[in-house]
Amino acid sequence: MAERFVMVDRMTPMLLPEDMRDWVREDDLVHFVIEAVEKMDLRGFRVNVRGTGDAQYPPAMMLSLLIYCYANGIFSSGRIEAATWRDVAVRYLCANTHPDHDTICRFRRENFAAVADCFLKALALAREMKLLKVGVVSVDGTKIRANASKHRNVTCKRAGELAELLRADVAELLEKAEDADRRGEADPGKLPEEIGRRQRLKAKLEGAQRRLEERAKERAERERADYERKVEEREGRKGSAKGRHIQLPEEKPGAEEQGNLTDPESRLMRKSRNEAFEQSYNAQAAMDAEGSALVLSARVSVCASDSGELEGDVRAIPAEVGRVRAVLADTGYANGEQVEALQAEGIEVYCAMRAEALECRRRYEFRPADRRREKPVAHTAPWRRKMTEKLASPEGRRLHARRKQTVEPVFGVIKSVMGFRAFRLRGQAKVQGEWSLVCLAYNFKRLWKLMGARHPGSPMVGSPWSLCARPAVALSWPLQIPRQSFPVPHRTAGASWGVLALSLSTTGC
Repeated sequence: MAERFVMVDRMTPMLLPEDMRDWVREDDLVHFVIEAVEKMDLRGFRVNVRGTGDAQYPPAMMLSLLIYCYANGIFSSGRIEAATWRDVAVRYLCANTHPDHDTICRFRRENFAAVADCFLKALALAREMKLLKVGVVSVDGTKIRANASKHRNVTCKRAGELAELLRADVAELLEKAEDADRRGEADPGKLPEEIGRRQRLKAKLEGAQRRLEERAKERAERERADYERKVEEREGRKGSAKGRHIQLPEEKPGAEEQGNLTDPESRLMRKSRNEAFEQSYNAQAAMDAEGSALVLSARVSVCASDSGELEGDVRAIPAEVGRVRAVLADTGYANGEQVEALQAEGIEVYCAMRAEALECRRRYEFRPADRRREKPVAHTAPWRRKMTEKLASPEGRRLHARRKQTVEPVFGVIKSVMGFRAFRLRGQAKVQGEWSLVCLAYNFKRLWKLMGARHPGSPMVGSPWSLCARPAVALSWPLQIPRQSFPVPHRTAGASWGVLALSLSTTGC
């Protein structure tokens, strides 16, 4: 039997619909993002005022554009601008307008505080809609690459040596420039350009050296209280029981301590012993472990270890979304002081005392017996012994088993589905803002799925996020959004309709 193919005729003019919504699927995330953002109070957002008197893009549209593009793996301002032309859902979101990449970049850079406020509003609304029930939360961190090369790191000693070398080179070039001026050479601007380049590099090296010294002094100041406590305990003992002499905290940077010239606040980190070092940030998140898997707090740390992040992650959860009853963490968060501080406030902490692969052994273990550490560790610290007993109880095992199934999928969606594996901005403050925007986009994506699961038969043309500024009004499903047609040009004799290449990629959580 002969094959039959669909007729593909690109020469015949394609008549576009009068309403762009006819080209966007009814169950697309874009409807939810538009409706939710438009009902939020966005008076704290700044617009890109150029001083020319031109009309500015409204903050609601710009924030919706960022959230929707981030949720679909479009992060750079240049690619977002391109999406306003070739992606039908983005084109509908922007109402057929096209903000340039500079406007998008500046709006994102100047409104991180307002984005964090929207992050809180989204969580509060999810709680009011009974989609979020804060009680048990999971915390974890993931390494995300910084916008800097690891080959631009330098130690304090090497920075001083290079600065001296550059100082000598600049002096030599200045002599050559004066000599060139006396001889009246044709291109006297070449040498001053080389001088300026070396002077800028010298300033960066001197700045890196200064930052490393300041960092060492701050670290010594933080360790001084612990040092004084240990000295006092040592003086209270007699004879050989005193032990070794307590070393004073070092106020100078170590020989291996490095600073990056491109992004000084980023650090060399690696995910595990089997991974390579990368210039990265430690992105922290606390997730709801009661079923919604929403991100409750998003922080960025410059410390590769998670041992000092537990208390900060829990305290970053807004009080408006509910009271935390229990926290689930892996062995990287084992910090006695922070665990006891949280438990003193009535928050139960379930923190693994060793790798989860050892706690939950496979029935058919793949690793050879000589490479497995089956022998349990004998803990001496009282809080570790109590934690081990708590995790060994049926309730502790049941609760801590939720950790992997709530934390790992969230980071999997952010990194693999949304494709966010590297920050675009530099500096911890800006990186913090970008991480909040990523987690906000993830929460929108997740809430859209949760509402679809709650109302599987609804067409989802709109969202139940109605009237965010007036939560006392009853929510209804589905909320029909008024259809607003796009202007369609009249066809004239001899004129042809433009062919619009459209692409829509939707990926589920």
